[in-house]
Amino acid sequence: MRIALFITCVADTLYPQTGRAVVRLLERLGHTVEFPGGQACCGQMHFNTGYRPEALSMVRRFAEVFADYEHVVTPSGSCTGMIREHHRTIAGQYGDAELQAAVETVVPRVHELCELLVDVLGVTDVGAYFPHRVTYHPTCHSLRMLRVGDKPLRLLRAVEGIDLVELPEADGCCGFGGTFALKNPDVSTAMLADKVHCVQSTGAEVLTAGDNSCLMHISGSLNRLRTGIGSMHLAEILAATKADAR
Repeated sequence: MRIALFITCVADTLYPQTGRAVVRLLERLGHTVEFPGGQACCGQMHFNTGYRPEALSMVRRFAEVFADYEHVVTPSGSCTGMIREHHRTIAGQYGDAELQAAVETVVPRVHELCELLVDVLGVTDVGAYFPHRVTYHPTCHSLRMLRVGDKPLRLLRAVEGIDLVELPEADGCCGFGGTFALKNPDVSTAMLADKVHCVQSTGAEVLTAGDNSCLMHISGSLNRLRTGIGSMHLAEILAATKADAR
């Protein structure tokens, strides 16, 4: 299968290893992954902060760049949610009929990584090996907007060698929320403290999630507190093999 990778701004600028992991994983499963060079931001930050007309050019760019691909994968629940739920809104309010038609065509082809693996490719055991104690944080967009359910956990449970431990109060927000953390720092910090406490209680070596933005927020506190708990995007764990452990 020919799959296009939409990398997202956060992964592109701060966590390039996540994109490489997605490519390595999908190629190991026998698929062709392409990275369209014309891609840009999905417009989520603009949309969420009230600059909706300014996001129109990004919606148009996305529809143009990914028009010819059967499937598009992105390692981010929040960006997937933005594209699937709000690109239609922007195109309908500020675009023309041609853009609306283009968006309607491309949006159903966009999948968060776990959705692609489980729902489209029909796989839960991806041949991964990761001999560490891990806990999983379900990010808000993946949990509430995309409703990925237990797909990430099904993928993690199939990883050889993993010691997967349940995260208490897992459905609680970490407090990041993009610009929410900037506009409401005190509330965000309080929410983060609760999440960090839950992560520490698991005794995990590694915290994982499907969004690097949430991992960045939580791991920042874990590092400042010198907990020794690392963080890795889910794609990096699923891409790991015994060869990596040598």
